[in-house]
Amino acid sequence: MLIIFGSVNAVAQETHLKRSELPAAVQKTADEQSKGAKVLGYASEMEGGKLQYEVEMTMNGLSRDVTMAPDGSVLEVEQQVNLESLPAAVREGLLKAAGAGTITKVESLTKHGSLVAYEAQVKTGSKHSEIQVGPGGQLLVHPE
Repeated sequence: MLIIFGSVNAVAQETHLKRSELPAAVQKTADEQSKGAKVLGYASEMEGGKLQYEVEMTMNGLSRDVTMAPDGSVLEVEQQVNLESLPAAVREGLLKAAGAGTITKVESLTKHGSLVAYEAQVKTGSKHSEIQVGPGGQLLVHPE
């Protein structure tokens, strides 16, 4: 545990971990959240002064990242989704926000069990950016 704290700087920096290095509660939640998925890796980082853990995985060819508190509670889930599968208002909101850019990846963002936003990776020429819309397709006042 001292290694984790000692290697994390004030700036959010991800530290890659082995499953065995996770606290027991985080291991349990990571195992539950990754059932049926291919686990790509585990990490920890300081976010807003708080230690968080993440398990990265793929399920049915789509990425899924689950962020957990040290007690194993799920803080956030980023789940890749197909643009075509989104409700029309969300799809239209993302396409409008992307403008002339091409949407390359879309993820749903769930925090503390509630869907809070959809985030898209956008490529415009050689420039890469991210955009977010709310669950109803509206532009967000502040990013989630």
